[in-house]
Amino acid sequence: MNREELEGKVEELKGQAKEAAGKVTKNEDLIEEGEDQRAAGETKEALGKARSEVGEAVEDLGKEIKR
Repeated sequence: MNREELEGKVEELKGQAKEAAGKVTKNEDLIEEGEDQRAAGETKEALGKARSEVGEAVEDLGKEIKR
């Protein structure tokens, strides 16, 4: 897991907490803010995973070229 994946996961969890707090307090603004933050975190985590996979593919390609 790279830094971007971790940061995305943290944002996702913070968003989930805000959503839950908004539901408990019936605060629609907090629910929406949590949903947005959770979605942004999921996106950042997915981007981090994609970058990691690309990096691994480049490393594998480099190893194949050296052979």
